[in-house]
Amino acid sequence: QVQLVESGGGLVQPGGSLRLSCAASRIIFSLNIMGWYRQAPGRERELVATMPSRGSPNYVDSVKGRFFIARDNAKNTVYLQMNSLKPEDTAVYYCYAQGLDGLGRTYDYWGQGTQVTVSS
Repeated sequence: QVQLVESGGGLVQPGGSLRLSCAASRIIFSLNIMGWYRQAPGRERELVATMPSRGSPNYVDSVKGRFFIARDNAKNTVYLQMNSLKPEDTAVYYCYAQGLDGLGRTYDYWGQGTQVTVSS
């Protein structure tokens, strides 16, 4: 099964920046979508940003203009540059990938999550 490993989380002050990375391994299908979700305490998991293998990224409204997703297909890696961080960005961030097999079937893969804490 595809493995997703996140890195880059940590503690940052409000207004600061963090860059998350997610590397995929054991890939047997094309990863047509890679991205990030997050889950804050007491809240539902929400999509933060996605990047298809071809096309434009998508962002949740609350991070537009602050977060930027990038993808390196050659390295099977997706990044999330987070700028102007706010306390409400505090959450566990999960890497996500969607695999696509030769018959058009999709498969969802998840990383184990990395904690991002924005606090002074």
